[in-house]
Amino acid sequence: MKLESIFFRAAAALAAFALSPAAASTLGAGTLGNLARARGGKVAHYSSYDRSGGNADMRRIAPGESLTLVDHKGAGIVRRWWLTIAPRNHREIQRQLIVRCYWDGETEPSVEAPVSDFFGMGFGEWHDYISLPLNMTSGGYNCYWPMPFRKAAKITVENRSKATIDAFYFNVDIEAHKKLPKDTLYFHAQFRRTTTERDKPVSILETTGRGHYVGTLISMQRIRGRGLWFLEGDERVFIDKEKDPSIIGTGTEDYFSSGWYYDTGVYSAPYHGVTVKDEAKARINTYRWHIEDPIPFKKSLQFQIEHGGTNDTPLVDYTSVAFWYQTHPHPKFPPLPDNLLPVEAPAIPRIPGMIEGETFLGSAKATEGPVEVQDMSMWVEDWSGLQQLWWRPTQLGARLTFTLNAPEAKEYELVGYFTRAKDYADARVTVNGQELPVTVRGYHPDVTPTGPISLGRVALKAGANEVVVEVVGRDPKSTGYLVGIDGFVLQP
Repeated sequence: MKLESIFFRAAAALAAFALSPAAASTLGAGTLGNLARARGGKVAHYSSYDRSGGNADMRRIAPGESLTLVDHKGAGIVRRWWLTIAPRNHREIQRQLIVRCYWDGETEPSVEAPVSDFFGMGFGEWHDYISLPLNMTSGGYNCYWPMPFRKAAKITVENRSKATIDAFYFNVDIEAHKKLPKDTLYFHAQFRRTTTERDKPVSILETTGRGHYVGTLISMQRIRGRGLWFLEGDERVFIDKEKDPSIIGTGTEDYFSSGWYYDTGVYSAPYHGVTVKDEAKARINTYRWHIEDPIPFKKSLQFQIEHGGTNDTPLVDYTSVAFWYQTHPHPKFPPLPDNLLPVEAPAIPRIPGMIEGETFLGSAKATEGPVEVQDMSMWVEDWSGLQQLWWRPTQLGARLTFTLNAPEAKEYELVGYFTRAKDYADARVTVNGQELPVTVRGYHPDVTPTGPISLGRVALKAGANEVVVEVVGRDPKSTGYLVGIDGFVLQP
């Protein structure tokens, strides 16, 4: 069969489906296949146009002020929502201008989120990206989530920032109807903020009622340290009060339809994307829309996501927006946090005067076991430079030799900084043939830095000096012979 014949038959089948009564319902009309059918309803347009007939088509919103965009009476569906803001790409405004939507006269909002997060971008930033229901393009914010209501719709914004919004432009298009089908659900969007804690997952949504979950936006940034280990966390979804989650994922970037810590960088697609990946600041902004695969629930839904392999990456700032449809009444939303601004990127900790362990890698030679630089940023405790020299021998008596450079020839007190963990060994240090009297104890049930350990006084030559680290024993509870060296400080 010719290719054009196959295409024609497929197109004919799609058209037949599009014209079928089941597919042509009011709520399902927003597709290309249905554009040829007569539409019901009537467009109700709300915008910031200049009522005087001039060209001042904007609104000014002072700090603390609110603006009502829509106050519609009757049934309908919000089909399209566009806005733009000046000053442009203003972090404080974009994270502190709060969007709220109220359906059918409710006093608690069904939508409550900072404007940039609601439109798909975290950290109070603005970037070009395109997805099916939300996008930011060349200065405009756009939303196409259908938002139905039966009696009334009210949409507001509140300026919680200290900056004046000089120009707020908006257009909202509503498809007005006399009534909607009985099984129509209400649109919801909820913002949350969490600082991660050990052994405690991040809660994205907890709700009761009947509905289906349709989307997740998460922005993640370390408060301390570096590295993206938090992406090891799996999503866990509990449906209808089940004791164990019926949905358990394989990793955060996997849930967001990507892989390997988003190894090829930022992109945007119709249903998923990562729009911020900044390894220097250890932060990620990512989205996934369950448009083809909504998660239905009849009684309740709880959506969690882990941080790290086993909720083991504390002090990461998670902000999220959950998107879903459900019956009313819905549970009251948790209050917005007082501080909505993104965290500042933490400085890399440095111990004054430290000769970093990772700098020894080039000269390091071991009698056995690999030697490498290890990223220590996944742990909450600080290592100087957030790295260490990591040696992994497998037996007593193993020796590691490397070069330590001194600025001038004289006697120093040698202060060492090491790592302890459940599979670490005890070690002794020899400098230029002089064995130092202190044994560095390596065992600890958790991965933790030792802090400063005075190894004794040593006579050093200007320039290169030979240092030997030898495995001399281990605690009975230790399961290995590993050694971690954060570095050394030479004190007069």
